[in-house]
Amino acid sequence: MRLTALTFTTLTNFIFFTFLLLHHGHSAGPPFACDSSNPSTRSYPFCKTDLPITKRVRDLVSRLTLDEKISQLVNTAPSISRLGIPAYEWWSEALHGVANVGPGILFNGTITAATSFPQVILIAASFDVRLWYGIGQAIGTEARAVYNAGQATGMTFWAPNINIFRDPRWGRGQETPGEDPLVTGKYSVAYVRGVQGDSFEGGKLRGHLQASACCKHFTAYDLDNWKGINRFVFDARVTQQDLADTYQPPFQSCVEQGRASGIMCAYNRVNGVPSCADYNLLSKIARGQWDFHGYITSDCDAVSIIYDKQGYAKSPEDAVVDVLKAGMDVNCGSYLKNHTQKAVEQKKLSVSQIDRALHNLFAVRMRLGLFDGDPIKRPFGNIGPDKVCSQDHQALALEAARSGIVLLKNSARLLPLPKSKSISLAVIGPNANSPKTLLGNYAGLPCKSITPLQALQAYVKSTIFHQGCNAVNCTLATIKEAVDIAKKVDYVVLVMGLDQTQEREEHDRIDLVLPGKQQELISRVARAAKKPVILVVLSGGPVDISSAKYDNKIGGILWAGYPGQAGGVALAEIIFGDHNPGGRLPITWYPEDFVKVPMTDMRMRSEPSSGYPGRTYRFYKGRKVFEFGYGLSYSTHSYEFASVTQNKLHFSLSSSLDKVKNLDSPRYRLVSELGEELCKGKSFSVTVGVRNHGEMGGKHSVLLFVRQEKPRNGNPTKNLVGFQSVNISGGERAQAEFLLNPCEHFSSANEDGFMVLEEGSHVLLVGDVEYPIHVVF
Repeated sequence: MRLTALTFTTLTNFIFFTFLLLHHGHSAGPPFACDSSNPSTRSYPFCKTDLPITKRVRDLVSRLTLDEKISQLVNTAPSISRLGIPAYEWWSEALHGVANVGPGILFNGTITAATSFPQVILIAASFDVRLWYGIGQAIGTEARAVYNAGQATGMTFWAPNINIFRDPRWGRGQETPGEDPLVTGKYSVAYVRGVQGDSFEGGKLRGHLQASACCKHFTAYDLDNWKGINRFVFDARVTQQDLADTYQPPFQSCVEQGRASGIMCAYNRVNGVPSCADYNLLSKIARGQWDFHGYITSDCDAVSIIYDKQGYAKSPEDAVVDVLKAGMDVNCGSYLKNHTQKAVEQKKLSVSQIDRALHNLFAVRMRLGLFDGDPIKRPFGNIGPDKVCSQDHQALALEAARSGIVLLKNSARLLPLPKSKSISLAVIGPNANSPKTLLGNYAGLPCKSITPLQALQAYVKSTIFHQGCNAVNCTLATIKEAVDIAKKVDYVVLVMGLDQTQEREEHDRIDLVLPGKQQELISRVARAAKKPVILVVLSGGPVDISSAKYDNKIGGILWAGYPGQAGGVALAEIIFGDHNPGGRLPITWYPEDFVKVPMTDMRMRSEPSSGYPGRTYRFYKGRKVFEFGYGLSYSTHSYEFASVTQNKLHFSLSSSLDKVKNLDSPRYRLVSELGEELCKGKSFSVTVGVRNHGEMGGKHSVLLFVRQEKPRNGNPTKNLVGFQSVNISGGERAQAEFLLNPCEHFSSANEDGFMVLEEGSHVLLVGDVEYPIHVVF
């Protein structure tokens, strides 16, 4: 979403909301319908909490005039005073903490900030599902607290962003859990369950929502603005194969397992059809196949561009008809408010389509408890301002930063640095003392923020700071001054990388190198320093730092993403050995020459005949700077397959179901034909033993992959099928348990987009240890 996309009318509404909050006071508590003290409304059936929500919504919608109905189809929905229904704002943000980015949240009263967790790409680097759930819980709790304090006009938060980080140049890749569909899906489930108030295992949530989460951007959205091609006009040409095994699985997980109450359709077209006007996508797949129950919102002004920019609709009224018939419910912007009436008058749109959308919208508001009378007396009503920026939540933000930061290089065990009062330190770089850079995009106001410089100064009193560059773009660099400082001190930490001027919404990168003169600054300082230097890279997307990787004068490299309000402390703790790094890269780091691949090419699979290298660790055939899943520790770890309950999987079915592609290909079966019961019956457990051979304990992520002995037919080189974060003390051993379903974990998508299980040899991989598994028909 983008604030600049709002129309004048929407901005006017936003100002009006702000005026009401400022002049009528937020101390009176949150707005709600069905006030028990109001005799004119309490008798309505839609206010009776003992009735099913479907009946309550039906009653409410039946009481609305056409004008009132249309008024509710936009994100800034006005009040309906005659029915005691307050205004509602659908647009709020909580990507990695409750944020005042959208118009639904205001930090203008008792609550002036919220816990700012690391940007999502770094949270994902922990590969720790329970940590992800805990962050979701904290965000959901703080969201409800802000609402209870009267500083929010809505409880629907447009997060998580679960698009696949397909191309390293994408400006919004930082908002995602990375390039792997399994990781992204599991992150979405954990985050949504946490925010909405469900249990970690799921299944507890019935009816009431703590806050509402929204899976976005549906679907195949991963280009913002690259070489003049923008997301508003881009037509993503995606094969059924890539849709089935890359782009769609995270959304399916978010809906089916996370039980998200919202979906956002994207700006772009997919194979010619705008996402928000795609009946197959919104109604057949999401609501039909995945059993989605919730509301579907457009991205901001995504309805208007269907006519104005894409030319898909022949008139504004046709655009309105297209999205409502497709299954969209609410428009971020004012397009539906402006053009729906005329679409009805032209008999292009039936009122029943409007009613369908309103049923979904009011059902979510009722699940949030906003039609149950005073929310203070209802579930989640006792969550107060003390829950925002609580010590527990701030400690969680620190844990998340610690767990995500990735150690990429540690030559001759340079790190951790000695904790000695006598050492001197130089901290150099444009990101060393920038609290804003730590936060990434879609960030609110943090509870507090400590920069890397400030945190390192707490360890070494004799610390010299030099910015080195005029800004992150480093068009001007004071290299001589930096070199002179480096010569004087015992150790040098260079804090470099990117920030939101280099990668963000509406701005994709055109290269993969460090900006401006950063590389020259790093090299010159490293050559001058007494000892090998430490390089810290802050960035969302990958950067080609091959020169630093192979430079003997650069002894340590840390990638810290955008680590949030506690990121500076986490970095200092790792550099000085108070925390053992255990993060792993959730994205492949490509070399600079990858930029020869057009960002508009949506294909995942390589095509050797044309030189197309493919994308992500699953399909990319080219050179890598760092692999997906790469990450060092101050300890060394070894693995063993302690137990595998099956090594040969027999599927005995009638020969009539045998499928043969050609004489050179193995037999295969459609997963849909095997059936859920048979697949579940063939599930088996895998126990991986992990030993910490070092003296230092810490968290360690165990990543379990599967590959075919002879990958063919465009199948992935390997697939991540499970991951766990375990705590292991120095010299100790731990175990990670995995349950594998062959139909889910050993299957692959065919060219028609159907999942198939092939006969033949597969290999389980963890670290450099392998275990063979055979599938036999």
